[in-house]
Amino acid sequence: MFRKVLSLFVLVSLLALTFAAPVYAFDGRGGDNVVIAAGEVIEDDLYVGAQSFVLNGTVKGDLVVGAQTVIINGTVEGDLIAGAQAIQINGTVTDDARVFGQAVQLGPEAVIGDDLIFGGASLEVQEGSLVGGEVVAGAGQALMAGNVGGNVLAGVGGLELRGTFGGDVYAYVDQTEDTAGSPSPSSYMTYGQPLPFGMPSVSMGLTVAEGATIAGDLEYSSTYDLSFPGGAVGGRVTRVEPVSSSSDVRVDFPVTPAQKAGNWVFDLLRSIVTLGLFGLLMVWLAPNFSKTATEKLQSNPLPTLGWGVVTYAGFFFALLAIIVVMVLGGTIFGLLTLGGLSGTIIWVGLLALFGLTILFVVSVLFVTKVLVGAALGKWIFSKVNPALAEHKVWPMLVGVTLVAVVIALFNLPLLPLGFFGWVLNFVVVLFGLGALWLWGRERFAKQPAEITQ
Repeated sequence: MFRKVLSLFVLVSLLALTFAAPVYAFDGRGGDNVVIAAGEVIEDDLYVGAQSFVLNGTVKGDLVVGAQTVIINGTVEGDLIAGAQAIQINGTVTDDARVFGQAVQLGPEAVIGDDLIFGGASLEVQEGSLVGGEVVAGAGQALMAGNVGGNVLAGVGGLELRGTFGGDVYAYVDQTEDTAGSPSPSSYMTYGQPLPFGMPSVSMGLTVAEGATIAGDLEYSSTYDLSFPGGAVGGRVTRVEPVSSSSDVRVDFPVTPAQKAGNWVFDLLRSIVTLGLFGLLMVWLAPNFSKTATEKLQSNPLPTLGWGVVTYAGFFFALLAIIVVMVLGGTIFGLLTLGGLSGTIIWVGLLALFGLTILFVVSVLFVTKVLVGAALGKWIFSKVNPALAEHKVWPMLVGVTLVAVVIALFNLPLLPLGFFGWVLNFVVVLFGLGALWLWGRERFAKQPAEITQ
């Protein structure tokens, strides 16, 4: 059974790597100040982590960057994904730009070939710039003086439109008489290091400047009708009422002691049924494993507890080791332009993390408690009815029920014993993990002998 499951996992992993590994070719850069010089061409995707990053050259793939300051003067032929305090785009992004930070500025020669998606405090699209697709912004303020080919969807405190917009504009500014004309807080809200460029001052609400044109419809949220320059909107103008937060207020009534007791009973019954069903499944699918691991726990309880501590700590050490190998291997082979090998290492690491985590969670939540319950049930039956002590099912069902009840009693409502319930549950988990470790060690020690036969 174990070898069949392992073989299936290896087969699926190899198939996934066969189809996915060639896609993940990338280059990586890091340091305080990273500059891609004019004329330098990055043939793959580029991943950057730095204090400041300047692109004067060309990235043939996607650019993913996290820094304090990002300046794009060159060309990104794929997507731009950037998170920074300040982002300035003066060059060309052929595809989408997904950016977030305190302030983002598109210079007069900036070109975004497709969509611009922004989240942060301030967005400025200067006159002369071009966004070929749609603009989606969630911000404190936005000043849009450039050209936008598609729709604009903005949920902002202040929005000023000065440019040309080829689609519809949806401006959810929630304007009221009290906020009209006041400056947006984002215009003077600064934090962190000084910005390399200034943020514009945008009034709260919606402003459509003289000379701005909207080819499609305009929908805005306000408590009163706004006036716009004649001919600025080619389609319909629709005002919607701001959504009142008062209608969303939820009153939480205090939970009564009777309700707490009912929830406690329900949780206990659910735990007993879940552990019982999982135990029956273990006995049916892996009877030898259940019997052997339980015997390890019965015959060597204290060593089993010690090995449980080692196993618990070893799981987190294994996760850390996998992550370190995955990051170092992916970065090193990426810098050596061995993208296929780098992608393979990352995929194997992700699969290992996923498989190891699932195995550990299932073991902690179910397997360990079933093993401890089975050992406890056998011990009880050996005292009261030895004939049933070796039964496959009854000792396990009685034991897991007793384990669930005892742990639940320490979590009884209105009693300050929850910490002891957590401790007891943790000790049960350690005993179970120790039994798993001893079983696994013995199993793999016998494996070479089985293979030679």
